[in-house]
This record gives sequence, C-alpha cells and structure tokens, in this order.
Amino acid sequence: MSTQKGTIGVTTENIFPVIKKFLYSDHEIFLRELVSNAIDATQKLKTLSSFGEFKGNLDNMNVRVTVDKNAGTLTVSDHGIGMTADDIDKYINQIAFSGAEEFLAKYKDNANAIIGHFGLGFYSAFMVAKKVEICSLSYKENAEPVKWTCDGSPEYTMEKCDKSERGTDIVLYIDDENKNFLEQAEIDSLLKKYCRFLPVPVISGKEQEWKDGKYVDTDRDKVINDTEPTWTKKPSELTDDDYRNFYHELYPGQEDPLFWIHLNVDYPFTLTGVLFFPKIKNNFEITKNRIQLYCNQVYVTDSVEDVVPDFMMLLQGVIDSPDIPLNVSRSYLQSDTAVKKISGYITKKVASRLEDIFKNDRPDFEKKWDDIRIFIEYGMLTDEKFCDAAMKFALLKDSDNKYFTLDEYRQLIESNQTDKDGNVVYIYATDKVAQYTYINAAVEKGYNVLMMDGQLDSHFIGLLESKIEKSRFVRVDSDVVDNLIPKEDKKTVDLDTDEREMLSTLFRSQVPKVEKAEFLVSFEALSPEANPILITQNEYMRRMKDMAAMQPGMSFYGELPDSYNLIVNIEHPAIKRIKEAADNDVMPDIKPINAAIAENNDKIKALRDGAKDGKLSEDDENQVKHLEETVTHDRHQQSKAITDFAANQPLVKQVIDLALLANGLLRGEALNDFIKRSVALL
Repeated sequence: MSTQKGTIGVTTENIFPVIKKFLYSDHEIFLRELVSNAIDATQKLKTLSSFGEFKGNLDNMNVRVTVDKNAGTLTVSDHGIGMTADDIDKYINQIAFSGAEEFLAKYKDNANAIIGHFGLGFYSAFMVAKKVEICSLSYKENAEPVKWTCDGSPEYTMEKCDKSERGTDIVLYIDDENKNFLEQAEIDSLLKKYCRFLPVPVISGKEQEWKDGKYVDTDRDKVINDTEPTWTKKPSELTDDDYRNFYHELYPGQEDPLFWIHLNVDYPFTLTGVLFFPKIKNNFEITKNRIQLYCNQVYVTDSVEDVVPDFMMLLQGVIDSPDIPLNVSRSYLQSDTAVKKISGYITKKVASRLEDIFKNDRPDFEKKWDDIRIFIEYGMLTDEKFCDAAMKFALLKDSDNKYFTLDEYRQLIESNQTDKDGNVVYIYATDKVAQYTYINAAVEKGYNVLMMDGQLDSHFIGLLESKIEKSRFVRVDSDVVDNLIPKEDKKTVDLDTDEREMLSTLFRSQVPKVEKAEFLVSFEALSPEANPILITQNEYMRRMKDMAAMQPGMSFYGELPDSYNLIVNIEHPAIKRIKEAADNDVMPDIKPINAAIAENNDKIKALRDGAKDGKLSEDDENQVKHLEETVTHDRHQQSKAITDFAANQPLVKQVIDLALLANGLLRGEALNDFIKRSVALL
C-alpha cells in the first residue's frame, strides 16, 4: 500500500489537548485500556477458531508489555486478530466525538466516564505519549501489514510495514511528563492492579533471581496474571483451602476469613464473584476499598458503594459482572437498574448463605458470632430486607456466654420477665466487670441478663424494640433490681416531708464532685439485705448519650452531664442508724425552721393570690420581697445544720463512697479519702 495521510475524523478541533487535560488525574488507566483491547483481540481469534473461521495455529496466545527505557517506548503486543488498513480507518480514524462543549461540562471530572462514553480506550494512550504507532497484521488471508502513526495532533500517516507475525503492537513514545511509565516496577504495579486476573497470560519483563548480592533477570518470562481466578470456577471444584489461598492472594498478611460466599448467577444479569467475611477488629470502620469490581476479569474499581449496600462494605472479595461497563461514572452506577438488581441479589444471597451456615453448623456459627455480629447488626440497621431475613439467625448472648435466636430468647424469659403491663423485659449489661454487682443481683432474682457490649448495640436495641412486639429493653443498672420488671405496685416509702427533705440534703451534701455528673437522691424501701445505696442511670438519657457519641447531629445530648440516681434503701440497717442519729441530733433544730419556712411561704402565696389583676401594691411587693429573703435565709440555715451534721458522720460518706466505688465513679482524692476512712473504721 502507498503511504496515506489524513485527519482523524473528529468534530472537535483537537481531541488530544482535551484528553491530556481532563483525563490527567486518571492517566494510569491507559495501560488497562490498551491491555484490555489486546485481550479482546486475542479472545476474538479464539472464538473465530472455535467456529472454524480461522484455521491457523493458536500458539503464543498471550499479551506482552515491553518497556524500552533507552528508546523511551512502552509497547503492548498481542497475537490476536490484527487489523487491516480498512479496520484502522474504521475503528481508529473515525471517532464519534460530537458536542464538545456539552461533553466537557458534563464529564470533565471523570476520566472513566469520558473514555467509556465515547469509546476512547485506545486514545487514552495520548495521555502519556507524544507519539503512538500501531503496527498490525490481520489474521485474514493475504492481509498486508500496516503501520499507523500519530504525533498527538489530528493528522496521521498510514503505510505498509514489515511486521510478519499476526497481531498488533501498540508503541507509545512516552512524553517527558510521564517518564515514570518507563520504569519496569511502575508498569508491573499497574498490571497487578488492573490485569492480575485477565483470561489471557500477560507477560511483563523477566522473572528475577538473587545472584551475587542482587536480583538479576532470568530467561523466563514473567506472567503477571492468574488466568483462571477462583471466582471463575465452579464451587464444586474448589476446596476450603482454595478459597483461603485466594483470600490471602487478595489480602496478604490478614487472618483467615470467617466465611465466604461464592456468587454465580446468569439471569436476569450475569454475576460471579467471591465475598469473604473478614475478622473485623474492635474499631468499627467502614473501609471503602474492601470489595473489588471487575468486568470480564478486568479490574474496574474498588469504590463499590453504589454496587453493594453500605453494610457490605465490611466484606472483602471480588464481584465480576459484564453488565457493569468497564468504564462507568458514579451517576451511571447510581441510576442503572441492572446495578440496583445486582445490589439486591447480593443482599439476598448473603442473607441466605448466613442462614445456611447457621442451620448446618450452629456451633461453628456461634463460635464466630462475636466476630460477625457487627456486620449483621449493621446490615439489619441499614437494610430492611436483610433485617427481615436476619431475624432468623441473629443471635443474643447472655452473661453466661450462651447464645439464643431472638425467638428462643423470648421463650426463655417470657414467663419470668413480663411486667404488669404485659411487656417482656429484656435486661442487658454492657460491661460484665463494671456491672457485676447489678448482674449478680438480677441473676439471683431469677432474671437472665443479656450482654449488649457491641459498638452498634445502642442502636440495635432500639431496632429490636421496634421489631419485637410487646418488648422493652432495660439496662441492668438503670434501676434497682426490684424495679427493673415492675410486676405490682412497689412498697411505699414511709417518710414524711420533713424527713425526706432532711435525708435528701444529708446525702446530697456528702457526694464528692464527679466530673460531668449530676446525682438525684431518691428513696426506696428495698430488702434489708440489699445495698444501703445504689446508683443507677436513667435509661432514656443514657441511650441518647450513647447514640450521640456515634451521630454528630445528636451532639446536644453528648454535652449534657451524666445523670445518676442515688437511691437510698431506707430498710438497710446502716441507713436506719443514720436516720435515727439525724432524727435525734438535727431534726429538733430544723423542725422550727421548716415550720417558719412553711408559714412564710403561705403568707407569700396569700399575698399573691389577693393581688388585684395579678399586680401587687407597693407595700405588698415589699412584704413579699422581705418574706422571700427570710425563706432563703432559713433554707440556708436548714441546709447548713444538716450538712454540718452529715460532715461529722463517717458512715454517711462511707455508704455513698461504697456505691460510687461499685460503679467506678470513685477516683482521685475521694478514693484516697475512702481508703483512709475505711482503715480508720476498722
């Protein structure tokens, strides 16, 4: 053929500056595109051979990537179908590239979208090359080899060349800004990333061995990829070790996975893959690059948040689907119906696999439950369909480390833990050591206590309350054990107003300062064998604070001080002694003060009630002001008398500190004082 010159058929003035400018951030994908094209050409020849349309030999059916640092070239070669001059003119010289302004506005931030949308895979070479040559010989009989050359402008030349082997060589003359693509290590790294599981052998450089204190090349070609990765095989052909080995190939240095799921579906879309349940560390973090997405064994992305549900981000593995194009934009993934169906299928498959594992080997499932619990709870919290399925195999663990399904556990506690309103009460703890006293008290009363110590359990509890009819969850330290499951009207506290007020001031005055904590004193008539003072936390406020720690929008609750109930057991002998001493030593002094306060408050009320149109006269206003000042003074005197008495009663401080100590709230100077006082009381 004679030398042919021409202009590439594009409607925009010059495609190449656009490619270099707007695809620069993703310029490494040029290698994926060129190798993928070479694989396609190879596979097409195999297909033609299988139909008898090509009768030549199929030796050396590989793709070779060659770095020539001295020449400044990077070459991608295949032995596929090759191209004629007409083929090059049709597929290379004519680019459907119109509407340049609209194109730039819409796709300037997404290189994948540009290449995929306009079929520019080959032209991605110009992101890194100042000149590109194509040398190709078609498989067709009597075909002439052809060489196409372009220097990054719309002009090209096409002429005959001396290529004698079937296939195509793409030669890139790397530009000065991208010399890193002339480093063998860089190329090998990119091939490992994008091409490690391609179905045709990809050769890059030579195998090396250690000799004379350094690595040297051998005569053996270095094959980068595994042409038959695990997910392309039938599950019946694979052993557990095959899956584990594949996992470690994907994620070197990690512990063995807990479970795996082999995906294989061909309708209504094509999807294969293997997903692994890794052993998740305590620090809960969704990592966005755990699952790798492939298209016909070509790596696409590890940002799969639009392909799989959020909770699947805790899984690792591979998904391969030709129904997801090799080059996709985020907007495509978010709107494509095939992608949404794939997401739903994966959710269903994972739930089904977990249920099968639970049914077939429950002991092993229970053994691994603590490691997969965070995944299942996260899935139930964020995906309604997964939640419905998981209600069958989600487990609860009690303080004796026994496991129950949700139905089993309700049957276990229903007879003994139903309150007077017909609600089944689930008692739970979050710290087996810190809440030991409360757990022990509940167990001694015949209750079962759940361990809800996971990072998502504050949210998961709310979900279970909404899913399980007539149920209520209460933390074991949220109230005294007799009040956790109210079955009848509780015993009344036999204290008159003066006694209640005196004892409230007495105990409140001796509570040491605890950072970001407030204490409300209340009284209960508990068993004499129960502790003299118990400290509990309001269930609602504590839940709000727990959730605030994980949800920035609820930070208001997180800023509030912790609110504790300091419950005084008036039936305990020590409390009786304290009350008796106070009745004898301080009550005679404060009774007249209390009477004076009550009398003055009555006068204030009478004056305000008698005001015309709600407005006091000047004399009445002055009288009210004087009476209020007198009441304030009397209250101060009353409080001082009680506080002074309490300060000289070591037993008061001792019972308070014992309660604080049991809850891990006694620290620093207060703890030191407690120890000294305890020694003195001996």
